Amino acid sequence: MDTGLLVNKFALMGARLQVREVLNERFRRRAKAPGIDIETDGRGEFFDIRLARDERVEYEVVDLRPDLRHLLLLGRREGVKEKYLCGHDERHWFVCAVPGASVSGVATALEALQPSAVRAAVGASLRRQKNRFRRRNEAFVRQGEWFFIPQPNLVVPERLVLRREPLTRGAGSKPHTCQYAFRSGGVSVMVCARYPQGLTHAQYRGVLASNPKAANWGWRQMTRDPAFYARGRVWHKDHKTVVLDCWHRVAMNTEREAPFAPRVAFLD
Repeated sequence: MDTGLLVNKFALMGARLQVREVLNERFRRRAKAPGIDIETDGRGEFFDIRLARDERVEYEVVDLRPDLRHLLLLGRREGVKEKYLCGHDERHWFVCAVPGASVSGVATALEALQPSAVRAAVGASLRRQKNRFRRRNEAFVRQGEWFFIPQPNLVVPERLVLRREPLTRGAGSKPHTCQYAFRSGGVSVMVCARYPQGLTHAQYRGVLASNPKAANWGWRQMTRDPAFYARGRVWHKDHKTVVLDCWHRVAMNTEREAPFAPRVAFLD
């Protein structure tokens, strides 16, 4: 792997890159695990690629768009390809795992990160294709990894409207906050620390039947994969506040569909 060439490619989009080796001994306490991250020092943010001492991986930049301040990074690991979109969004640098075997450049990576609901809205509503990656167009509003798709005909009873509702992609992420929100549908599940993704009620009863002590695991009832809608202001300290003038369906980008997504350590 030509580390110098990688550093130069990142510099062409205005970013700094550090490639370093880290210990791979069950990742000692406080040690940084191998992966790709955004770090900060006295000069500001930089991309940090950490490699385990015995790790066989090659990284190369396969597409560079200095005008967008984006590039597509390809990783080859034991014959398997991994693709990461690296770039600048509003106020900060970011790195995002990209799913899809057909992704070959920055444009196709941006398309692959749009969920199916967004692509459908783009096909139905967007007047100019050149605007399909803007943060706001006729089809959607985007803030970070979240897309908001207009639903102008949706009417929500006032008693069901939630206020200052957090919008998060999971443990470790800093939530975006919606001034007004509404959830609909989904599956009722029982959640505890041992089952963070939740169990259906039938699965929950099965766990209790096989282990009566499980009743003391601190369960709570939640709804998995509901339709989520937002209106009004949506804010997050790393992004410019957006204002939604009607109800919008909320959809997250497709990064978590990439099997190598856990290698990206940075969570916003």
